[in-house]
Amino acid sequence: MKTLKNICFVLLFATFSSAYAGICWEKPYDIADCRVKAEQGDAKAQINLGWMYDNGRGVLQDYKEAVKWYRKAAEQGDASAQNNLGVMYHTGLGITQDDKESVKWTRKAAEQGHAKAQYNLGWMYSKGDGVLQDDKEAVKWYRKAAEQGHAGAQYNLALRYDNGQGVLQNYKEAVGWYRKAAEQGDASAQFNLGVMYRNGQGVLQDDKEAVKWYRLAAGQGNTSAQYNLGWMYAYGKGVVQDYVMAHMHWNIVSVSGYKDAIKNRGIVEKKMTATQIAEAQKLAREWMSKHQ
Repeated sequence: MKTLKNICFVLLFATFSSAYAGICWEKPYDIADCRVKAEQGDAKAQINLGWMYDNGRGVLQDYKEAVKWYRKAAEQGDASAQNNLGVMYHTGLGITQDDKESVKWTRKAAEQGHAKAQYNLGWMYSKGDGVLQDDKEAVKWYRKAAEQGHAGAQYNLALRYDNGQGVLQNYKEAVGWYRKAAEQGDASAQFNLGVMYRNGQGVLQDDKEAVKWYRLAAGQGNTSAQYNLGWMYAYGKGVVQDYVMAHMHWNIVSVSGYKDAIKNRGIVEKKMTATQIAEAQKLAREWMSKHQ
């Protein structure tokens, strides 16, 4: 059975600012205080007011008002506001959708060192949204965000090294960046790190380490990791061979219509007793109840 590798890109456009400051925010959702300061030109109050309208905190949700206040702060050079305005242009919330304008504001924030904006700009280059598609530029901006600890950027930079997109293929570099993202709890990175250990790419082959990372990813709902755990238990790779556990993992994945898992569950059932099958089904139900 083939061990799958997740190669999808993660879109993490943040629609809020983490830059809260001033009395405006000391009394949660004090819209009056925030508005006074925003109208006086306080950029932090403007972005906070935008965030309130964006998320319906203390006011009725109003994306047009959110855009209005994000823009005022963005025009004063506030990087978080520039990033958020870029997000609004990308999503078309409160304003006509416009990828070129999204790139414009996202770039302004990215050039100030805003990690989320750097990640978003990398994603835009990777997809060719508002810019000419450019893998090298995507890598450049992912790297800047990754070096600041942005898990999504670390994961996507790892994918680039893994697949040789915009950089020379380098499994060791891929492993290093997968690990950084995985240690921050990124499920896709945890899964891919498990695959690297299973295949011995960029690291010494180690089935126990593969199982460790598959298990962490599966615990977060990663179906590919769940599937691979079933395979590891079925063949005794990194764990003691255990058909009950193999059946359990494949049974969990089968719920989402994973055809290979359904097929493999049927194959392993032929090697199990009725009691073992009942135990596997019980464990699957308990697992799904715990992780809902």
